[in-house]
Amino acid sequence: MEEFGLYIGIAATAIYVGSLLYITFFCLMQLHLLWKYHKAKSVPFSNTENGGKIFPFVTIQLPIYNEKYVVERLIDCVASFNYPKERFEIQILDDSTDDTVDLVDHRVKKYQAAGFQIFHIRREVRSGFKAGALQEGMKTARGEFIAIFDADFLPNKNFLLETIPEFNHPKIGVVQTRWEHINEKYSLLTRLQAFQLNVHFTVEQSGRQFADFLLQFNGTGGVWRAETISDAGGWQADTLTEDLDLSYRAQLKGWRIKYMESVGSPAELPAEMIGLKSQQYRWMKGGAETAKKVLPTVWSSSLPMIKKVHATGHLLSSAIFIFVFIAGVFSVPTLITIDVFAWDAGCFTVFLLGLLSIGIVYYVANSNIPGEMNESKSKLLKFIYLFPIFLALSMGLSLHNSIAVLQGFFGKKTPFVRTPKFNIVSVDDSFKRKQYFSQKLSWSTIGEGILTLYFLFGLSYGLYKGNNAFLMYHTLLFIGFGSIFYYSLKHATVK
Repeated sequence: MEEFGLYIGIAATAIYVGSLLYITFFCLMQLHLLWKYHKAKSVPFSNTENGGKIFPFVTIQLPIYNEKYVVERLIDCVASFNYPKERFEIQILDDSTDDTVDLVDHRVKKYQAAGFQIFHIRREVRSGFKAGALQEGMKTARGEFIAIFDADFLPNKNFLLETIPEFNHPKIGVVQTRWEHINEKYSLLTRLQAFQLNVHFTVEQSGRQFADFLLQFNGTGGVWRAETISDAGGWQADTLTEDLDLSYRAQLKGWRIKYMESVGSPAELPAEMIGLKSQQYRWMKGGAETAKKVLPTVWSSSLPMIKKVHATGHLLSSAIFIFVFIAGVFSVPTLITIDVFAWDAGCFTVFLLGLLSIGIVYYVANSNIPGEMNESKSKLLKFIYLFPIFLALSMGLSLHNSIAVLQGFFGKKTPFVRTPKFNIVSVDDSFKRKQYFSQKLSWSTIGEGILTLYFLFGLSYGLYKGNNAFLMYHTLLFIGFGSIFYYSLKHATVK
């Protein structure tokens, strides 16, 4: 029996170590992007000016679906662009099934009377979801360039003046701007989302651009050359991340993406757990679907090996949650094995290299947000406060996100579930008693509750045995799964 237990312990430890190796490799790739980002920051920024002489015609597409709380502010914002109104048109691609339709219709008539070229485009069948709406809009779009904004965005008035001149090279097919967060300070949940997104919109995007790696259009807050969309095969609805998919197809056709970290596009973050989970599910599953679809073409291309490796890491980034989940689950039997057979756990400290790497990446990313002038001391204190909570939240989401990733890899088809926005701007705003607020719990929430107890057992076992090797790790796992479980229940039962 003891020999059998040893084999089980060795197997569990091997799985745990294998997961940590993958996580560490992922963290080191992020550190490599940080190095490229640092080099990019040392290069003086040069902006292309058009001197107000050339205003190519632009089509602005606003894909919406049941967004009555934010659609009016979006239309007003876009209509106020500092760009000759005879040189742009607005397509409101409206698949709504509620009174959003009437709100849009009223705004369209108002701006048409003021001389704007604005069109309310409706489809009889909502096929292809957002990708289908964008592709439908392309049939009548007259613009040489196509700017796209989701319903929760509030682009700056100079957006077109700042982005259009960047198409100064004929092979630049996309200009993407940095997301800003209008409700970052609403709650701890929104602060943590901003904390994570800031890494993508600083270190990752700028680092990839400087290194000439493949980047992505983020679905909104950017501009496409219309020719690029057509040449790359158009918007396709066979993944939940049509933006990532088209980005890679375009770059594999020779087009380039220009990322502008200096230009911010403010948007609203999900303010409640159910909405955050739906967004995470779409991003994780869609990322896996896109990886499955595009990676064979990436590896059969003539791209240099370093580009292929980083493209693979980028497309498989959602898979990190599978290994975070596996490492967490197998850490408890590993702890028991170490205790029973008196193994030395000191060898695991090598994996702190990955934690150190990702910590540096997150600190730099959140200390270099354009426009923020906080003291270095306050930035450090903010990081020390948020980083451990962010790690716990990421661990707590690992079951939910792993299910999404596996469904993407195995080809399970699910509908595009958009994340509703409620015009949450200040701390006085609330999502309670509002339409679109989902109170549907997924089966994974029950699993999160069970895992909360599981990691409480692991934490208690270590304390009882006086083995502190996994003390902090199991504390974070317990807090992470416990918080996700608690807030899922709380937000699903709010009145």
